[in-house]
Amino acid sequence: MAQQLSRFKPAVSRRTLLFMSALMWTIIGLLLLAKGGYRLFQVPQGQLLLVGAAFAVGSLKSLFVLDPSAKRAIDRILLFQDGTCLGAVYSVKTWILVLCMMSMGVILRSYLPVMLLCFLLLTIGWALLFSSRLVWRAWWTRR
Repeated sequence: MAQQLSRFKPAVSRRTLLFMSALMWTIIGLLLLAKGGYRLFQVPQGQLLLVGAAFAVGSLKSLFVLDPSAKRAIDRILLFQDGTCLGAVYSVKTWILVLCMMSMGVILRSYLPVMLLCFLLLTIGWALLFSSRLVWRAWWTRR
């Protein structure tokens, strides 16, 4: 029975897992940057200062928080054998964390002032996009 079900498992190579991970970090980062950029037009003043501060804080978050997380994810993926399920790109704990962060984003959009929301979206979006470079590099070097 297990062998029959394994035919339907979306089995992929480690390189594909790295690609999917990098792509997700990039797309989510770009989406958050776009949402923050859209809301930037609703900020009454100080847009340039807000963007500069968001990118500075996002760079720090990237270097000190997300880069180590990306390195752990890369190391985890490289321990897999080719033929691992596509869903294993992240651990169950990470998938739960992603769902929690998405839920918090929906909730915070309703309660935060637009300036703070814009700052958070730009900060997190830039941090994800900037840290995606590590996963892209890992994917590229395993050609």
